[in-house]
Amino acid sequence: MKLISSDWWRAPLRHGASRQWHALADALRRGKRLDDLQLRDEASLLGQDIAAFLQLSDPRAQRARAALGSMVMPAGTDWRWRPPMLCGPISPAAIVGPENGRHLGGEVALWHDCAQHALLLRQVQNRRATDLAAFGLRLEVMGFTGNYMSLSVEMPSEAAEGLGRDHILRLETVLQAERSITVYGRLNLSQGPNTAQILRQLGHPIDTEPAHRVVEFDLAYADLALRPVERVWLDLIFEAPRMNAMDLTDIVLSRHPRAQI
Repeated sequence: MKLISSDWWRAPLRHGASRQWHALADALRRGKRLDDLQLRDEASLLGQDIAAFLQLSDPRAQRARAALGSMVMPAGTDWRWRPPMLCGPISPAAIVGPENGRHLGGEVALWHDCAQHALLLRQVQNRRATDLAAFGLRLEVMGFTGNYMSLSVEMPSEAAEGLGRDHILRLETVLQAERSITVYGRLNLSQGPNTAQILRQLGHPIDTEPAHRVVEFDLAYADLALRPVERVWLDLIFEAPRMNAMDLTDIVLSRHPRAQI
């Protein structure tokens, strides 16, 4: 893998851009009015790129990626992925009382129908010697009055490239809960206006001991049309989550060809 370096001729460009943004921010601090509203959009995009660079360049994130590459996978695995928010720190690191569909980080969203929003989702640092991911997620549920709650994990576009009925998508995860709870994984594959789904239970209920679970989604059984898959995401669905706290220590998704029989 090619290393990223700070070339001497690129550094002045970055420093020059930094001075410009510093001058613009200083002008606003001194009470000047912003005439070009497009600058806000530019700043927002730049901020996202800088945040991603800081997250992915964190030494813990680089160690997590190295650990991912050394994991034993099925033969023919051509894609493997751990959500970046489990590899490096994010900011903000928590959402309190989130509305339905609120995101934490760039790839995880919390979906629910709890009117009181009595929920807390936060990034936590993994500390066990056996943890392969640097960070995990903790979901705390208080007086939950809704009927459903799920965490949605958006997969990168590479997961959908060339994806078809001859593939198996594999989910490997480590979970823990204060009270016994049943968890399901639902794979969603979007093709234009249609979305094919495969639902799998993640084994017997999760309890107070860390549970390592592996499930496979065989796309031969998905209702796929003869057109490319445009988007793939995973829903982790928690059954009856009232007064509970769930720890998601690791998520690894991978892809390999199904055996030809």
